[in-house]
Amino acid sequence: MQSLLELRDITKTFGTQATLCRISLTIEPREVVFLVGPSGSGKSTLLRCCNLLERPTSGAVIFNGEDITHKRHLDMTRQSIGMVFQSFNLYPHMTALWNVMIGLRLVQRLSTKAARERAMHHLGRVGLTDRASYYPSELSGGQQQRVAIARALALQPKLVLFDEPTSALDPELVGSVLDVMRDMRREGMTMLIVSHEMQFAMEAADRVLFLDAGRIVEQGAPAQIFSSPREERTKAFLSRLNRR
Repeated sequence: MQSLLELRDITKTFGTQATLCRISLTIEPREVVFLVGPSGSGKSTLLRCCNLLERPTSGAVIFNGEDITHKRHLDMTRQSIGMVFQSFNLYPHMTALWNVMIGLRLVQRLSTKAARERAMHHLGRVGLTDRASYYPSELSGGQQQRVAIARALALQPKLVLFDEPTSALDPELVGSVLDVMRDMRREGMTMLIVSHEMQFAMEAADRVLFLDAGRIVEQGAPAQIFSSPREERTKAFLSRLNRR
């Protein structure tokens, strides 16, 4: 089976600072992979290299068998690689419905009727049909994040990237977003997730990668990483988390 995403020796530098150092990984269709590690370890940068929001300094990004590293026109590719951000990134002057519709109208050129029907379907998937006419300021953080997930799903991606999707939420709102992600997993969506929700990673991940200082230090099944990590840096990171 062809990997859905392959990163080959990805390095990313900002000035003289190397944020990612020769990272290679593959993600298979329907696989759920979590990236964990301390702040500043390069997790979000790695995620953004996957859809070329950050261009790697060197190395290659292969998506669905195509080398997209130097591709100039990425609209079609980014339809297939959805992204959900930490801070929602909704348009404040648009309703929830139009936040989901806008990409369907502008990128996929659907008619207003077809875009509305698909947007409502995906708002229903995240439990927000009754909030379609609400503006972001009228929604809770958890509801805004679910709108952002609906927006990503509406473009019918093959892969969805999540950049700490619950870190900006109050604790009581986290569960509603994780429930949507659980549903996506059950439906077979391929996901690459940066998260500090370790219990969720233990439950939902097929594989966990521990990053530190821009390198993949260790990777494996969640039970192995969380219960019996092999590397000292992984053990130290998990030990600090357990003391919180």
